[in-house]
Amino acid sequence: MSSDIAIRTVGLTKRFGSVLALDAVDLNIVEGEVFGYLGPNGAGKSTTLRLLVGLLRPTAGSAQLFGLDAWSAAPAVHRLIGYVPGELALYDRMTGRQHITYFGHLRGKPGDKAATVFADRLDLDLDRTVRTMSKGNRQKLALVLALMSGPQLLILDEPTGGLDPLVQHEFHAIVREHTASGGTVLLSSHVLSEVQQVADRVGVLREGRLIAVESLHELRQKSLHHVTAECATPIRESDFREVAGLRDLTVAGTSLTCSAPQSALDALIRRISQFRIVDFECVEADLEETFMAFYESRDRNAA
Repeated sequence: MSSDIAIRTVGLTKRFGSVLALDAVDLNIVEGEVFGYLGPNGAGKSTTLRLLVGLLRPTAGSAQLFGLDAWSAAPAVHRLIGYVPGELALYDRMTGRQHITYFGHLRGKPGDKAATVFADRLDLDLDRTVRTMSKGNRQKLALVLALMSGPQLLILDEPTGGLDPLVQHEFHAIVREHTASGGTVLLSSHVLSEVQQVADRVGVLREGRLIAVESLHELRQKSLHHVTAECATPIRESDFREVAGLRDLTVAGTSLTCSAPQSALDALIRRISQFRIVDFECVEADLEETFMAFYESRDRNAA
């Protein structure tokens, strides 16, 4: 992965009247990585992406793509990127193939051959009009239009909406191929399980503020585990209070249940091994649950 910066934002802020949609976001995304931009609906993800592609002017701060200002140098930026918006705007009466020809002329870079290859991989019929396409096929067409020019940077707003699992799998393969050849991807989503399949790092946006940036490797090291134990004799909750990091600890008679980060497992197992164990189960939690538990805890501590 290159250390050159593909996207840099400094204090990026956007207000719509009295509403603060984005609050002083500082972010660096390096060339060659897939960056997952996470947050609930309404957190400001789409606003960020529209600022990056020059569709909105920042209220304060700045955004640069490959050293070019996203607003003042928007035409030059547009030649370097492929963009899939959260709300598609396609021409109902035009076929997919007509869209490809039209957008190729607009860019001055016909991409018919590449578009056909991507359409085949995504199982998209280019000869149907948009008005007859399902939501999933419209999304496929938007992806094809973003990919066909071979952009350096893909900016994708909820790109897999409406895609079936097999097509999602192929899309993830295309994303990995794009970064393997030196490209960069910024992918927004409100679902961590989607992003974790392809992302190198993730950033979390909440109420317009970037509250965390983590590598997937670091996040997995914080992974929660659901632990259930059954002992031969009664145990007490006080026997486990000194084990740091335990969550939702419940002790009833001879049974124990809790959630524990990976860092707490050794101490927990040492403590429970002091009793005669009849049954023991430890299951890794979904990464999304880990993520939310970790940052909700951090927010509480900060407050």
